[in-house]
Amino acid sequence: MAIESQQLKEHLLQTDHGFRQLVEQHQELDTRLHELAHQHYLSEPEQTEEVTLKKRKLQLKDRMQDILRRHGNPQTA
Repeated sequence: MAIESQQLKEHLLQTDHGFRQLVEQHQELDTRLHELAHQHYLSEPEQTEEVTLKKRKLQLKDRMQDILRRHGNPQTA
């Protein structure tokens, strides 16, 4: 089942512009979060940014999962 899910994700990355944008945005947020995580000290604005980025990243992940579910089981769409 995990292989099918990965194949579906790869297919959507190649064929669905909106899905690809979500994945790219998710990766950008992840990169920024890693940058913040490697700092020894976060200022108050950076702490706020970190919380905001984590929330946004989860929202993007939820949207990607919804798309995967709809394409994986078209009867539920």
